[in-house]
Amino acid sequence: MKTVIMAGGRGTRISSVASDIPKPMIKIEGKPVLEHEIECLRDQGFKDIIITVSHLGNIIMDYFGDGSAVSPVTQKPFGVHIDYYFEERPLGNAGALFQIKDKLDSDFLLLNADAMFDVDFNRFVAFHKSHGGLVTLFTHPNSHPYDSGVLIADANGAVERWLTKEDDRPKYYRNCINAGLHVLSPKLLEQEIDTPKIDLDRQLLKPLAGTEKMFCYNSPEYVKDMGTPERYYSVCEDFKAGRVKGKNLANKQRAVFLDRDGTINKYVGFLRNIDEFELLDGVAEAIKKINASGYLAIVVTNQPVIARGEVSFEELQEIHNKMETLLGEQGAYVDAIYFCPHHPHKGYAGERPELKIDCECRKPKPGMLIQAAKDFNIDLKNSWMIGDGENDILAGKNAGCHTALIQSEQKEYGQEVSVTSLDAFVNDFIKIRRRRNE
Repeated sequence: MKTVIMAGGRGTRISSVASDIPKPMIKIEGKPVLEHEIECLRDQGFKDIIITVSHLGNIIMDYFGDGSAVSPVTQKPFGVHIDYYFEERPLGNAGALFQIKDKLDSDFLLLNADAMFDVDFNRFVAFHKSHGGLVTLFTHPNSHPYDSGVLIADANGAVERWLTKEDDRPKYYRNCINAGLHVLSPKLLEQEIDTPKIDLDRQLLKPLAGTEKMFCYNSPEYVKDMGTPERYYSVCEDFKAGRVKGKNLANKQRAVFLDRDGTINKYVGFLRNIDEFELLDGVAEAIKKINASGYLAIVVTNQPVIARGEVSFEELQEIHNKMETLLGEQGAYVDAIYFCPHHPHKGYAGERPELKIDCECRKPKPGMLIQAAKDFNIDLKNSWMIGDGENDILAGKNAGCHTALIQSEQKEYGQEVSVTSLDAFVNDFIKIRRRRNE
């Protein structure tokens, strides 16, 4: 599969870091960002690359050549084949694609050259092929969804709505952000566009929302735009700490599995009304610390109210949208949410018979944790399950995780740790992790 890397931006917002070189040539740990990208692609078998360049593009072309040269940093061959398209005049961030479409006869990767990433591209491409769309977008949660474009997708990942920063958005929404990595079909380039500049998002991608031709591939892997000095320095810190490479799903991940009611939000019994959902004090800050630690933050929650007919799937999704929105407003996010809609006991008015089963996902059974481990390559024995009840502890133990119980009075369910809050647990948990890494 070919890869197109868009490297033509002027990088005016980051000019204070380096103004005499193109943005993709700014160095992270002594190596240009674009070289990090190319190495990530090469090591996964993506060696046929087209780079679109404009501003100071000769610097990029001289450095990489056709890809057969030796890196001046590593003293090893780049190990790829590179073609270039030089924009003589500004074409927008997608105009060059129409100029090189004769070279794109099958699905291809499209990446931005001003982002640091380390992702499992083979997983990404496999998802694209299995869904059969024209476009697959790499999406992820981030710490600032309130000022990011938001994608709304159905349960199968088909994009229903594309909301730019300027668009009105629902009161509550899922933290699902376009990361700027794509798999595209060349069929997308068959259309006629009569503007001199072509905007990828607004003119090519956004119109596909609601057509079932564009899908989200949601992943917790590392992708961060370095368009500003602040984000650049943040990327430098993450790279040095090993968070960039470590989050590639080809590597084993560690997770903190979180119960919902009584752990993240105030316990009100069976939560049926979205207005009753309220984050516990300190929870957002605790989850921010999990986000920064390198561990995944994954919610696993029993929701028998679905089987009992008291809450619909749509209403539950809206409750979770509220949770993600409130967390996002404080710079925190969860990487995934798993819920069990089943309930084995019958006799409730309005119950849904198809969901009244003895399933494998309802805690204390470990089904949700095991599924998450499959989805995200999680090492369960080096992960934690934290909750406020016996079922949470037993589910964690049944999955082979470490366990922590949030409690106000002494209870013993076989947990390894007892704490008064999620924040208290995370503060100790982060300290333990740092000591182990020293």
